[in-house]
Amino acid sequence: MNFRDRTIIVTGSSRGIGAALAKAFAAEGGLVVVNYLSNEAAALQVVEACQALGGQALAIAADVTSESEVKAMMARIADEVGKVDVLVNNAFAPYVFDPDDRTRFWDTPWSAYHTQFDGALKATYNMCQAVLPLMKQRLRGSIVNMTSDLVARPSIPYHDYTTAKSALIGFSRTLAAELGPLGIRVNCVAPGLVYPTDASRATKEEVRDALIAQTPLRRIATPEDITGPVLFLASDWSGFVTGQTLHVDGGLVMA
Repeated sequence: MNFRDRTIIVTGSSRGIGAALAKAFAAEGGLVVVNYLSNEAAALQVVEACQALGGQALAIAADVTSESEVKAMMARIADEVGKVDVLVNNAFAPYVFDPDDRTRFWDTPWSAYHTQFDGALKATYNMCQAVLPLMKQRLRGSIVNMTSDLVARPSIPYHDYTTAKSALIGFSRTLAAELGPLGIRVNCVAPGLVYPTDASRATKEEVRDALIAQTPLRRIATPEDITGPVLFLASDWSGFVTGQTLHVDGGLVMA
């Protein structure tokens, strides 16, 4: 039980990859804060699943792009739990991965970049600022930021989304350098296409088949494929790893 007596926040964990992560941490004995935006029923289902797996869980609604809502969530965590060991920044602005219906660069307004920067970078900034006092008190902590293998291999040019995820990697490396002396590690996990999720449901079968043909492991990732790498970077097993980006895409990106 690698996360017994550990408190883990997973943003955007009422569904998809976030829900899979919350359950995986709970199965390892963790107390998981299931952050969600609006779907309380889905978040409570994740809480129930976490408890059934042997962990503890608490659902808290907060728009992570809102500084005031993040501060309110952290105040509740500080009051009810008193510590945070792991932060997984998984929430992002809504996006649909559909190559046939994507917006080309010449039709992409700056406002689309702004939306994605808020979802990827501002949300992570807010959460890291809010969680830092609790981690600094104990001189330990792990932050895992979810990025994308599209940064290293833009097989389909999703301009606004990929640019925001690129900035998140730069932010994470800089933060790792700043927080390392405080015992706080910062790493990224960069999945390829993950199916099924709300974002990938519009990805047509022929597109998935083309990606599978290029992938050495010959399949598309499921949400559960992402859990092991995230838990590794969150755990003491990676205690001397920081500032890294771990690609989880079956070998599409090799570095």
